[in-house]
Amino acid sequence: MLRLLVVLLLLVNGAYFLWTQGHLAPLGLAPVNPSEPQHLAQQIKPEALTLMTADETKRLAAEAAAASVTECLTAGPLDEKLASAVREAATQSLAAGQWSLDTITVPGRWIIYMGRYGDTDLLNRKKAELRARRIPFEPLTNPALEPGLSLGSFGTQGAANDELAALSQRGVRTAKVVQERPDSKAYALKLPAVGEALRSKLEPLRDSLGGKSLRPC
Repeated sequence: MLRLLVVLLLLVNGAYFLWTQGHLAPLGLAPVNPSEPQHLAQQIKPEALTLMTADETKRLAAEAAAASVTECLTAGPLDEKLASAVREAATQSLAAGQWSLDTITVPGRWIIYMGRYGDTDLLNRKKAELRARRIPFEPLTNPALEPGLSLGSFGTQGAANDELAALSQRGVRTAKVVQERPDSKAYALKLPAVGEALRSKLEPLRDSLGGKSLRPC
């Protein structure tokens, strides 16, 4: 009985040895290889993999977040000449969908007007009178109304009339409300989603804006 037990132990040990060495693999009996070399064989250039520190991971995450942030920018109003230059620059430097040139209406402007004066001496006397009454005045932007003075500009005729009534209580007698500029058509450039990559392409576009600046929508 003891001999039989010894023989069985030898057979079991021999079988275990053959199993651990993979000699029984043709029979479907093979140990699991914890290193899984087949996975290493499937890797593409595993030597190129590097481990990043926590600071490097945070920096890359911050850069990715910054690159994903976009903002809407606009510029205008632009007249026909500027709109044509902007259209050409945008077509050359930006992709379709990254920009648009929209038609807008520039509202007219009403002013409280004094003039036209026959000479500069009379104009200067009127300026001195207004300063003495502490009534501010503005330079005119419409050459057809010079020589004269503007006591304020307004978006509507009603607002200008209300201010004229208040000025009359302060001794202004010869001023009147006139439309300095009628409603007009213009254009506005719109960049709906400007990110870090697109921002680097905007220099040619800025050069075509004729001094107009890009601002948030």
